Amino acid sequence: MELLKDIICKARKLGKQIVLPEGTEPRTLKATEIILKEGIAKVILLGAPAKIEAEAAKNGVNISGATLIDPAADSRRAVYADLMVEIRKSKGLLKEQALDMLNDPLVFAPLMIKNGDADGEIAGAVNATGDVLRPALQFVKTMPGVSVVSGAFLMFVNKPQFGANGVLVFADCAVMPNPDAQQLAEIAITTAKTAKALTGMEPQVAMLSFSTKGSAKHPLVDKVTQALQIARQLAPDLQIDGEMQVDAALVGEVAKLKAPGSPVAGKANVLVFPGLEAANIGYKLVQRLAGAEAIGPILQGMAAPVNDLSRGCSVSDIVNMVAIAANQAADN
Repeated sequence: MELLKDIICKARKLGKQIVLPEGTEPRTLKATEIILKEGIAKVILLGAPAKIEAEAAKNGVNISGATLIDPAADSRRAVYADLMVEIRKSKGLLKEQALDMLNDPLVFAPLMIKNGDADGEIAGAVNATGDVLRPALQFVKTMPGVSVVSGAFLMFVNKPQFGANGVLVFADCAVMPNPDAQQLAEIAITTAKTAKALTGMEPQVAMLSFSTKGSAKHPLVDKVTQALQIARQLAPDLQIDGEMQVDAALVGEVAKLKAPGSPVAGKANVLVFPGLEAANIGYKLVQRLAGAEAIGPILQGMAAPVNDLSRGCSVSDIVNMVAIAANQAADN
């Protein structure tokens, strides 16, 4: 796990401010103690300070050094409300409505980022993905030229012959149930950028399917080949190929048989699945049956880091995601 140590080490040097909206959640508080003790990032906890401090004491957690902010009482509420009204003026949002919305930490956090008061957000330990993403998409929005948000996982497998010395990146495992060809192409490009930014690897992107180089005919295969063509037009320098089955993407001997001459087959380190169903099943199979460590989902395509946690996340998951968000903020 040298890569994860490198990500944490880089985060320490960056000094980014990460806001955690679930300020009274016990795992979040325990993670905050570790983050502050190890100097990974500056932490902003949202919620009534008295409740946050009481929950920290109840769990025996030292959060001194964290900034505690009550969204319902913060002095910047009027500024944030004006910003919200400006962003959502086409939707007819009124200032009174905006002020009421700001009572929700999941709304307040993206406004902190938008106003430059925080560098990134981590949430989802007790909130559904949709509740985390909706206000982030409304107010932080996506990167210029990107229309789709997706979720990648860093997969640390126990066999160094796969990926980049045992590290692979899977996408989209979290957001888009059935991306069209354009969206799939964007997912491939943003995942390659994530892989490069977080791991330093040179992305070798495989567009996965149940077919390799025309071995099967089906509209689902056509979608992948169309996505490949679009991705090559949008990012002509990217090492990307498809469509291919996962064994052709990963195993050299199989690649020679199924995709001879492919610049990616047999050595892929970024796997782009054709849809959320396959991707979610795939990463969990690798995690549970092969004993891989899966870190994510790392949300891609946002104008600033907003990462969603699984509600089954561990304390170490939160710590790792804060470190990743700090790294993402440095590259935005």
